[in-house]
Amino acid sequence: MDKISKIISALFSPILVPTYGMAIAGTLTILHLLPVSLIWTAVGITFVITCLVPVTAIMAMYRTGYIKDPGLNERTERTIPYIVTALCYAGCGFFLYKANAPFWLPMFFAGGGVACVINIIVNRWWKISAHAAGMGGLVALMFRIIASHYALYNLNVWLSVMIIVAGMVMTSRVYLKRHTLWQVLAGFANGFICVYLLSMIH
Repeated sequence: MDKISKIISALFSPILVPTYGMAIAGTLTILHLLPVSLIWTAVGITFVITCLVPVTAIMAMYRTGYIKDPGLNERTERTIPYIVTALCYAGCGFFLYKANAPFWLPMFFAGGGVACVINIIVNRWWKISAHAAGMGGLVALMFRIIASHYALYNLNVWLSVMIIVAGMVMTSRVYLKRHTLWQVLAGFANGFICVYLLSMIH
């Protein structure tokens, strides 16, 4: 169970969630009508900005001794890496905005950035879950796509799967003793509310 929990945590790391969100938007919404090469170029750019850049920064901080654990399990070491991640979310959202993507899509990334900032503030006193916040944002994106009729298909099954996966991620974080139940619930609520509300802006 320990190994499974670690795999789930790695697969649904907060720095991978934006890429999953972009892939969902490109394959399950009206954006699917765009050329496939364009969609997957956007997914690739999202991966570089929101995953590779933060990972590179975190590894650089680890190698220089600024942080002791690249997994950021120490609450006190999370501030600078989280700031870098929030800026990457914002940068990706700005890129999509300049690329004339539907406004709800860059606002998904803006919501993720705001949730990350809230995590930074709360984390000064309490170890709120970034994994749960990421999954909350992803579930919120699915709700927004369905509520605003952006989907090409009935996404009820997809939504159910996403909620189950979010539950698995949150359970894994508690099982690994990285967080308490309240910390993952608070993280999920943070990510969900920020993404859902910001993606309402037109």
